[in-house]
Order: sequence, then C-alpha cells, then structure tokens
Amino acid sequence: MIDYQPLIRRWQDTELAPWAALLPAQVTRGLAVERYGDLPRWLDALAALPDIVPQQIHLDRARVGADCNPPLDPGARGDLQDTLQRLHPWRKGPFELFGVHIDTEWRSDWKWDRLRAHIDPLAGRRVLDVGCGSGYHCWRMAGDGATEVIGIDPTPLFVVQYWALQKYLQQPGVWVLPLGIQHVPPKLAAFDSVFSMGILYHRRSPLDHLLELKACLRPGGQLVLETLVIEGPAGATLVPEGRYARMGNVWFLPSCDTLLGWLRKLGFVDEALIDVSVTSTEEQRATDWMRFQSLADFLDPEDSSRTIEGYPAPRRAVVTARAPG
Repeated sequence: MIDYQPLIRRWQDTELAPWAALLPAQVTRGLAVERYGDLPRWLDALAALPDIVPQQIHLDRARVGADCNPPLDPGARGDLQDTLQRLHPWRKGPFELFGVHIDTEWRSDWKWDRLRAHIDPLAGRRVLDVGCGSGYHCWRMAGDGATEVIGIDPTPLFVVQYWALQKYLQQPGVWVLPLGIQHVPPKLAAFDSVFSMGILYHRRSPLDHLLELKACLRPGGQLVLETLVIEGPAGATLVPEGRYARMGNVWFLPSCDTLLGWLRKLGFVDEALIDVSVTSTEEQRATDWMRFQSLADFLDPEDSSRTIEGYPAPRRAVVTARAPG
C-alpha cells in the first residue's frame, strides 16, 4: 500500500545512495502512528479505495487524473468520491479520477501556467519539489518530461493523498516522501531543478532555507522559487507582528528586489523575476473538498487589498536562479 523500497533500490547505485541508506528510518519517523493519531484513519481510507484499471492517464492537463473505459457507473463513482473525501482536506490540485473532480482549495494549475514557459525545460531532468503537498506539481513536472520527480512534505495526510492518487496515476518516476528539507542529506548536489513554492515565508531563517535549496542543486542547476512578497525597494521586508492572513507561521515577506538580493548574496547567479501576481479568491477558496476557512476569510471584509490584520493582501512572486558552475 505504501512501499518506498522500489525507490530505495533505484537509488542504491547512484549519487543518491547516501539518501537511500537514510530513507527507511526517515519514512518510519515521518509516518509514525505514535506521532500522528489520525494516520490509521487515513490509511484505512487508502486501503478502501476500489481497484480501477485506468485506460488513460493525464499529467498534462489542469485536472491531473485518469479515465477508464467503460466509465464508472454512478454508484461506483459515488463510492470512489466518498472514499477520497475521507482524506479531506485537499489543498493542492485539481485532480479528476474516473469522473470524480477533486476540486481542491488551490487552483495550483494557475501557478503552473504562470511559471511553466519561463523555466528550463524539464525533459530528462531529476527534480526536487520542496513542500509539494499531495504532489500536484510533481505530476505536472512528469507530464513535461522530467525523468524523476521527488516531492517532500512532512504532512502525513498529504503523503497519504499522494499514495491514493498514485494508485491510479501509476508513475514510477514520481514520489512524495514524508520529510522536510532538513532531512535531505547536506551538500547532496543531485538535482537538475529544485522547486520551493509557498515555503520561504514559513521559515524563521529564509537565508538558511535558500542555502538548503542551493545545496540540493547540481552545478548550473535551476532554482524555481515562489513566495509571498511586498511592494517596495531593495531592502524592504515585512516582518508581521502576530499573524499574517491568520497564519501564525509567517516570518519574512521581502520585496522582489530584496529577494533577488538575497539570492545574489548567497552565491546564486542568473537570478530573474518571472512573475508577480496578487492571489485572488478564485485561485484560493473553500470547496466541498476543503471545507475550512480560506482566503476570503483572511482578508479585510471592507478592503480586500488588506489582510484581516491590516497588512497588504497576499502577493506572490516567482523567481528563478542558478547554482554556480
């Protein structure tokens, strides 16, 4: 049901062999029932998913997913939907499995569309996606030709969601590990592309996070970074007091020029700003698959350009840079 042995065997005679040696213990800790009391319930839902043979698998569409022929009858489709709903909340997507549309909180396809044309082609590359959630962008990367995509996320629910999707998407080159960036061996230098999207502002030390990402890249490899930013000149940085958009773990929101300066200071080269956009309540919202509060609840009801705390509303930038060499 959850088996990382194929990946461990795949890595044993490669430059990732040091990580392969650590991975069994890391997975055991990352999916420990003693630490995560809801994990048995999620694993029960995973085991209850019906066996359906996909005829078509779609990794290059907004709704990543699979189809079968003949289509599921309404009863079978309802059973599949009910079982997948047991893994609520679904944050990143969307997905569509055999007629069941998993309408996730985030329209992650919009983010992908904003950056896809501006990054190095992924064909034949080994990619690391840090904080990948259930793996939506990992499958989009594979759909664009990446040979191997490794997603890491320390949230067990998202890892179980990945395994639920992988039951039907069946991609031997796409993996989501129950880990954080701190669990990646230091100075690994094994990835052609490293993505960190929606993570930097959650780090108490953003410069240390950028150094961790740099250490994962081969010489000349590309970093793709998406994070919250503010408007302002070089040096401008918002450090929220208390919460930001009701999130308690937001530490640093730099201006775009500040962010590019951080990258230069840390030895990255070819840094570039490729997109800036204000997050809308159409891109991030509550749905039947994520029934908790979402962005509309985090903004000032009288002024949507401000958060409920009075800070500038979420604005996100995508930048790219390279490891030297």
